Amino acid sequence: MSPTYNKYLLTADVILLIHFIFVAFVVLGFIFIWIGYFTKQKFARNAKFRICHILAMGIVLCESLVGMICPLTEWENYLRVRGGQDQVYETSFMKEWIHKIMFFDFSELTFVIVYALFFAFILLTLLVIPLDLKKRST
Repeated sequence: MSPTYNKYLLTADVILLIHFIFVAFVVLGFIFIWIGYFTKQKFARNAKFRICHILAMGIVLCESLVGMICPLTEWENYLRVRGGQDQVYETSFMKEWIHKIMFFDFSELTFVIVYALFFAFILLTLLVIPLDLKKRST
């Protein structure tokens, strides 16, 4: 293995990890907001966290609505090919991993619908668990 090969694949692995963390933030963030609400934790109303969460899911939804493959997926694919591997993803990151983990092969439209519904649930959560917009003194 040449140093170039390792550098590209290592970078691709880092991007995969970042992508996984992003997906975990969106999914687990939603769950933690509701757990925080029921256990009366302040973080459930934290405006910075909640706005970042909404924006993250909004980006995913917008990408899927215009038929765009996530730049992280494309970047990881590019680096893996440069590193000597075959292209990993033929379609989207989530479609590939759902298929690998659950052996289901859903259409891209199915993911658009799921993303839209999840985004709607996040927005509806704002009605039930409003943001704490009070300025705190330090």
